[in-house]
Amino acid sequence: MSVQPARRVAYETLRAVTDSDAYANLLLPSAIVRAGLKTADAALATELTYGTLRRRGYYDAVIALAARRPVTAIDPPVLEALRLTVHQLLSTRIASHAAVHEGVELVRAHAGRGATGFANGVLRSIAREDPGTWRTRVLATAKNDIDRLALAHAHPPWIVRAFRRALIAEGRGDELEALLAADNVSPAVTMAALPGLAEPPAGSVHTPYSPIGFRSAGGDPEPIVTASGGILRVQDEGSQLAALALSRVEAAHSGERWLDLCAGPGGKTAVLAAEALAVGATLDANEISPARAGLVRRAVAGVPLDVEVSEADGRERGAAAAGTYDRVLVDAPCTGLGALRRRPEARWRKQPADVVPLTDLQTELFDAGVAALRPGGVMAYVTCSPHLAETAAIVSEGLRRAGGSVEAIDTRAVLAQVVREPLDLGDPRDSSLHAQLWPHRHGTDAMFIQLVRRVAD
Repeated sequence: MSVQPARRVAYETLRAVTDSDAYANLLLPSAIVRAGLKTADAALATELTYGTLRRRGYYDAVIALAARRPVTAIDPPVLEALRLTVHQLLSTRIASHAAVHEGVELVRAHAGRGATGFANGVLRSIAREDPGTWRTRVLATAKNDIDRLALAHAHPPWIVRAFRRALIAEGRGDELEALLAADNVSPAVTMAALPGLAEPPAGSVHTPYSPIGFRSAGGDPEPIVTASGGILRVQDEGSQLAALALSRVEAAHSGERWLDLCAGPGGKTAVLAAEALAVGATLDANEISPARAGLVRRAVAGVPLDVEVSEADGRERGAAAAGTYDRVLVDAPCTGLGALRRRPEARWRKQPADVVPLTDLQTELFDAGVAALRPGGVMAYVTCSPHLAETAAIVSEGLRRAGGSVEAIDTRAVLAQVVREPLDLGDPRDSSLHAQLWPHRHGTDAMFIQLVRRVAD
C-alpha cells in the first residue's frame, strides 16, 4: 500500500477511536513507536490525528455535501479515510494530489477496490473548491445560530448550548466563539515541579498562574519526566491550581489527614502528596478502577511520603471515614467537556443523556466528601467541565442538603493568594464563590473549583 507511514498511523488511530472507543492520547504514542516514525513523521501523524478528530463534525458536513448522501450511509472504513483526507485538503498545506491519492489508497486497502471510485470522486470534488467556498456552503445549511456555531467550530450543538449557558452565568456570553475556537487549538505542554521536591529546569518558562507550573524549552517532555523520577511532570495548569487551592486554602499543620477521594490518574494526588510532605500531613488516596489506581501509585512514587491507595467506591469510602479528614479532594468523574483541546474525540463521544447519571454520581460523591470531613475541615469539589449541571448546581444542591452544616468558601479569593498573576474569573460583581477556568481566557482546561467547609460543632 503506497501510503505514507504517518498517514497510515493516523488512519489506524482514527479507526480505533471510532470503532473501539479508544483514546487518541493513549493510543497514538505507542502507535508512533511501533511504526518507528522519526520526529517529522511523528509530528505529522499527531497533527493529522488530532486535527481530524477536532473538526470531524465540520468535515462530515463537507463530505455529506460532496457525496450527496448523509455520512451515516457511508461505510465506516471509507468515511474515516475521507475525514482524514478532507482535513489535509482544507486545513493543511499538503498538496491536494498527494492527499487524494493516498486517501484513495487507504480506501482500497481497507474497504476494497469497489469503494475507490466513490472515494476518488468525493475527494476530487472537495479538492476542486477552496476552504472558504466549503465554509460558505456548510454554514448555509445551518438552521439557527447554535447550528451555525456548531458547524463552524465543529462542536455538537448541545455542547455549544451548555458552554453558552455557563458563560452567560458569568456575564460573558459574548466569549462563546472565542471558547469554541480555543477548543480547536492544540494546547501547549504545561508541566509541574512538585513543590519542595523540584525546580523547573534551566531554560524553562514559568506559567502565568500556577506557582509550580512551567513550560519546557521544547521537544518531547517525557525525557524530563523520566530523568526526574516523576517530580517533574506533565500537568495542565488548571489541574495544578485545583490541588493547590485545597492545600493552600489556609495554613496546614503537622498531623493533618488529607484524602483524595477520586484520585485517578493521580496528577492532583502527586501535588497534594508533595504539599502534605512539606507540612507533615498524611495523605490517603482512593480510586475505584484498579488500572487507574495503578496510575495513582506511579504518580506518587517520586514523593517520599507513604500514600495509601485504596480501590473502593468513593461513595462508600467517604461514608466509612466519616468525620476523619481535615482536607478532602473530590475530583468528580464528569463529561470532560473542559478538556476538549486535549481529548477532542470526547465531543463526539459524549451525549446529553450522559449528563444525568454523572450528576447523580457527582451528587453522591459530594455528600461522601462532606461526610469524610471533620468539623472545620475543607473539601474541594472539582470537575473538568463547565456544564452548569455538573458544577454550580451540584454545589448549590449539596449545600442545601447539608442544611447549614457546610458553607461555601470564597474560592476566587483563595486562588488570588495562590497565583502568580491575577486571574480573570468573570464579572467581579458576581456573588459566586466558585472559580471557573477557561481555555480561551486562561489557557487552561475548563476546570471548576469550589471549596467548602464543614462548620465546626
